[in-house]
Amino acid sequence: MAIDPEGGRCVSADIAAGISPAAALFHSLADETRLRIVRRLARGEARVVDLTGELGLAQSTVSKHLACLRDCDLIDFRAEGRQSFYSLTRPELMDLLASAELLLAATGHAVTLCPDSGTQPATAADGPSELDHDLARLHEQTGDHITGEAVS
Repeated sequence: MAIDPEGGRCVSADIAAGISPAAALFHSLADETRLRIVRRLARGEARVVDLTGELGLAQSTVSKHLACLRDCDLIDFRAEGRQSFYSLTRPELMDLLASAELLLAATGHAVTLCPDSGTQPATAADGPSELDHDLARLHEQTGDHITGEAVS
């Protein structure tokens, strides 16, 4: 998934209309650069200049990925004078990433993308996905209710 060059959005409006909130969350985390930024912000606030220096990336690249993560409400910033300090809005995101690493270790990193299927996003016309059904069962077991709203 590419960042929309016009707005730096990680999920463009026409794609967002057809994918589940869980899929949108994982799309936002599907880029190595965004994961590196999230991991860095888990250690504390950072400015764009800090991120470019620490990650060895161009300012425009960092800014576009920060815009994507902000669109997904995973990070935010606070202004101090002419500087912006970015931070995670949802620290529990690190728990999700830690769980993913445990899963990858348990499967011997066998998770791969199938080249023939599963590469096209599901649309609302396709009906609920298997992931949606699994999430609904999980939420029923825990007493939570799925509202179809974006993950926050």
